[in-house]
Amino acid sequence: MRLNDVLPQPGSKKRRRRIGRGISAGQGASGGYGMRGQKSRSGRGTRPGFEGGQIPLYRRIPKLKHFPLVNRQHYTIVNVSKLAELPANTQVSLELLLNMKILTTNDGPLKILGDGELGVALEVTATAFTKGARSKIEAAGGTCILET
Repeated sequence: MRLNDVLPQPGSKKRRRRIGRGISAGQGASGGYGMRGQKSRSGRGTRPGFEGGQIPLYRRIPKLKHFPLVNRQHYTIVNVSKLAELPANTQVSLELLLNMKILTTNDGPLKILGDGELGVALEVTATAFTKGARSKIEAAGGTCILET
């Protein structure tokens, strides 16, 4: 067997359609593409996703309301003003705040926000602190411990 003996399988190669070569060819005149317009011309009609000049769906989607953030992190939040009610040198955690009824629900890891004033030194253990909360806790003589 030589390279010039190799042939494709019978029926695997089809003749291409010859468009616009007379009525006897079966696809004469406009060749099945209609009369005029963008889709009857040679070359590609329109790109995928084209909607006739209207903003296409793939560009409209993020502008729609209620577009969800993927893997959004939910926190149980508490402000520094709520921590001011606690006695000095308390080790603050999510469990303690739930037990003392300062928080009512556990919506995820604890995050401390910086609204309000703090006058007592506390040892606060949380997953996240805002810059304002961290500075207020440390200014009152407390410590911020990040838990992972």
